[in-house]
Amino acid sequence: MNHTLVINRPTTWGARLLRLPLIRIVVAFLFVAVPFAIVAFPFNMFVTDKSLKRVGAVLLTLVIVTAYSAYARFIEKRRATEFSSSGAILESGAGLLLGAVLLSSTIGILAALGIYQVTGSNGWAIMFGTLPGFMLTGFLEEVVFRGIIFRIVEASLGSWIALAVSAAIFGLLHLLNHGATLLDAGAITIEGGIMLAAAYMLTRRLWLCIGIHIAWNFMQGGVFSGAVSGGAQKGLLQAKIVGPDWLTGGSFGVEASVVALVVCAAAGIVLLIAAKHKGQIVQPYRNR
Repeated sequence: MNHTLVINRPTTWGARLLRLPLIRIVVAFLFVAVPFAIVAFPFNMFVTDKSLKRVGAVLLTLVIVTAYSAYARFIEKRRATEFSSSGAILESGAGLLLGAVLLSSTIGILAALGIYQVTGSNGWAIMFGTLPGFMLTGFLEEVVFRGIIFRIVEASLGSWIALAVSAAIFGLLHLLNHGATLLDAGAITIEGGIMLAAAYMLTRRLWLCIGIHIAWNFMQGGVFSGAVSGGAQKGLLQAKIVGPDWLTGGSFGVEASVVALVVCAAAGIVLLIAAKHKGQIVQPYRNR
């Protein structure tokens, strides 16, 4: 199956520049980042009401999808099939279910070990209030890391190099989060960077990986009140996590736990095998 990026035959210096993967990545990023920043600015500077900030998160999610689709239309001269309606409901639902199962399995193992302990409840309203923010994060990060970085690198260097590059960048950028360590970044690289790229490879659309991403964060912070990538969260359950950092994930959250690493690495391997079986592995351009 051919997954090469569609770029018109270069006739100008600008078109020739767009043949370079790094240039395309920068241009695609700017297409998304500029309108995102413009819309986000007033919400960050002037809005203090939590309900309005949630509305802002939903609006910014729409901005991301629209801006990415505009990049595909005007720069790559194609329709953004990554957001095709074909399979959107089924793949989003599958992703939400898989992400919820993976995080719940991680917490379940930690609870069985006496590490995660429920002490009370904060209520349903608090839980649902976290959803718009996690939805925004899921769409933004999947568009940038899988829709832009992975996809464009893959078109030139093939699936395996793109997988390594995008996963490494995904993990290393989490070092910018509060309290993050190299071990935390390494865990994110393996369990998130590889698994989510594999989900994109399997479907060639973003719905599955977005669903996994949203559900994982929502269950972690919105339901189980665990820190999400170093950010403290208050969700449905009141809980305490006790134990060594290699099991609890420390202040970064259970995603840095060895339990989450094993659970998500296993899921990533299964998705990669499924993608390979489906013929979704792209060879480097020179070999095609």
